[in-house]
Amino acid sequence: MNDIFFDTYAIDAAADNDRKNLRVIEKARQQGRINDEAAEYLSELYSDSLFWFREVFYFLGKCFGAPKAPVMRYDYSTDSAIEEPIKIADINPVNPYIVHHRLDADPMRNQFFTSEAGHKIDLAVSSIVTVIVGAQKNIDRALDKVTGKYYNSYVEDVVNTVYKVIAASEKEAAAKAVAEKVREKLTEKYISTPSESVLAIIGSGHEKIAVNLVRELEKIARPRMRLRDVWRVKCLFDLIPQARTFIERVCEMMPDRILSVRDNFYDMQNPRNYRDAKLIIDIGKNGKVVPMEIICQVRTFFEFERQTHSNYELIRKSDNKVLNADNKKEINKNIVVGAQEHKLGVEQYNSMICHCLEDLFDRVGWNILYSQDNEVSMFDGFPKPCKLYYPSKILDIIIDKLDGAIENEVFKIENAPAKLTQAQEVEIFRFMARFILVSAMPYLQKDWNIPSDTLAGRLFNFVMTEVQRYYKKED
Repeated sequence: MNDIFFDTYAIDAAADNDRKNLRVIEKARQQGRINDEAAEYLSELYSDSLFWFREVFYFLGKCFGAPKAPVMRYDYSTDSAIEEPIKIADINPVNPYIVHHRLDADPMRNQFFTSEAGHKIDLAVSSIVTVIVGAQKNIDRALDKVTGKYYNSYVEDVVNTVYKVIAASEKEAAAKAVAEKVREKLTEKYISTPSESVLAIIGSGHEKIAVNLVRELEKIARPRMRLRDVWRVKCLFDLIPQARTFIERVCEMMPDRILSVRDNFYDMQNPRNYRDAKLIIDIGKNGKVVPMEIICQVRTFFEFERQTHSNYELIRKSDNKVLNADNKKEINKNIVVGAQEHKLGVEQYNSMICHCLEDLFDRVGWNILYSQDNEVSMFDGFPKPCKLYYPSKILDIIIDKLDGAIENEVFKIENAPAKLTQAQEVEIFRFMARFILVSAMPYLQKDWNIPSDTLAGRLFNFVMTEVQRYYKKED
């Protein structure tokens, strides 16, 4: 089979997929599930899918360079690659793929390794990033989101806005009454231009607030604009600093294309204890906004996510309120199990960070001694300072307490290659504390510490306990 056949296959598969999607969108418009504006927007997203899918790969090339291994098809059901290398001409939006790239700006590159007999070195932490390129989002699921949870959130935003604007200048009872009428109106059918409906409801006597009300309503994202994952990729990193380096690099490379950034690696308010980061970037051209979702995750969490992936369909259905009592019970049970799995994911990941810390302790002292004549440490710039970080107040508190602990010899380097001054010990422990803060995931559980009585384990537990105390005070 030659390349012309594959080109034709990819083009035909994408064109057929486009036609099916457009028919579904038009049917939804005719049924009144969506209005003309939503249908037009969705039709733009679901047209020329081969072109946009190639833009996804072009973005990956801009960020990472060429793949470091053959591109493979990906099987969602097994969360693994299908051992079948493909050509660029084969790639089409109907199928997901898995790609391995290298993060050239990796701040951790070659820092963590194990040395075996002779010259054999095995990297414990790799600069390789595994990228799962998802197929185009199923149009039926997209419609379910736009008319389900996104529309419900939109209605709540409109109702709350109406209430706040009216309550700011009139009686609270009047604001509540109007807000409930607006809710009733918007739940009758899909309406994504609320100003006209709201003004008709409030009627005369509210002219003074009408201008401000319309201005605030126009700021609310329409349901269709909340659909951000028609195109999506998932990047798997070994360590959080690698993911944050990638995020910052994308933001610096293409600031005009960033639609949103969310970093939840140390978000302890999430009841599921789920940790990842998400970028939404615009891969559109000629004034079209075509959002692409990039999920950044560490491999440890990806493995735990696989164990709870079966919940997805039930949770998705719950967004559209088609659950029976048994399904609701099963979801609640699985949410508890999922939260527990994610807790274990945090613990496993942090255990790996502590192991890395032990590796560093064996080398930092040497590097400080090697560099004391030229005042340039081999560890300068590692780990790279990150903007997506804890509040600086946390570092100040930890450094202050750490200095006191060093002075009282709670933390002391016992096996240095030569006698260290207290200033050198302070430098080592401060470096290690910063590494922990950059790399580890905080946790709310008060009953878990790294089960290690090594110097690295005690320092890790010391730093993470201070993080817990800080957030407890903030609450």
